[in-house]
Amino acid sequence: MIKLGIVTVATVLVSQICHGAGLGFKHRSDKTAAAPTSAALSVQVAAPSRSKKPYTTRRWSYSGTTGPRNWANLHRNFSDCSGANQSPVNLTSFTESVLKPIDFNYQPESAALLNNGHTVQITYRQPKFIKIEGYTFDLQQFHFHAPSEHQIDGESFAMEAHFMHTNDRGEQAIVAVMFAQGEENAALARSISKLPSEAGHKISLISPISPDELLPSNREYYRLNGSLTIPPCTEGVRWYVLKNPATASREQINTIRDALGEPNNRPLQARNARAFLK
Repeated sequence: MIKLGIVTVATVLVSQICHGAGLGFKHRSDKTAAAPTSAALSVQVAAPSRSKKPYTTRRWSYSGTTGPRNWANLHRNFSDCSGANQSPVNLTSFTESVLKPIDFNYQPESAALLNNGHTVQITYRQPKFIKIEGYTFDLQQFHFHAPSEHQIDGESFAMEAHFMHTNDRGEQAIVAVMFAQGEENAALARSISKLPSEAGHKISLISPISPDELLPSNREYYRLNGSLTIPPCTEGVRWYVLKNPATASREQINTIRDALGEPNNRPLQARNARAFLK
């Protein structure tokens, strides 16, 4: 009896000491308390691996440590930036094909210009769309890259516009238009006379403008599959790159370049096994 009393007293003392030290030990008969201890150890072991991941920011740019070479490592959602079907590319070595014309349904309307820190984009309130390959794609916005992102047979252009579309299945289609330096573009003259020069600034266009006015009269195109040219670089994008460039004056091109602040063209990506149709 005396020995049992000593053991009991010792057990109580040890338990009190442990609780007083914040160790959180429990008597073995408390089965429900054992599980959290194991879970806590698991969390402690797993935590370092999460902290070692390279994905730290959604901020990206066209130069430096947040530039195109590092896009895939900036955030877990940018992993496609290191994919096998990335854009832009040098369009060359084409496969002859019968491509149906794009049905453009763009109507004139006042619009808003936004400088989002990476480009100047134009958005509309009323729906505009294209029909191609049995799908209807709604226009979301269009924006500019200077100089061009794509090349055609090794030739780069002063500027490139991307008309961004999605369909009811969430699939994306981009119509790309090259701009060569030349005659003044009447549609641009009405829309870029005053551009928002700071990121986040937005202005309204009073004079109605249709995206259709920015397109060349000949709308034959090259067809390929690719990706968004900015993070998250989502693949599976349908690209329709118009063969013939539109024109813009040197002053118009410089106005857009000045608003951008730096070249906003992603470097060319590997073609890999893709077919370029014409």
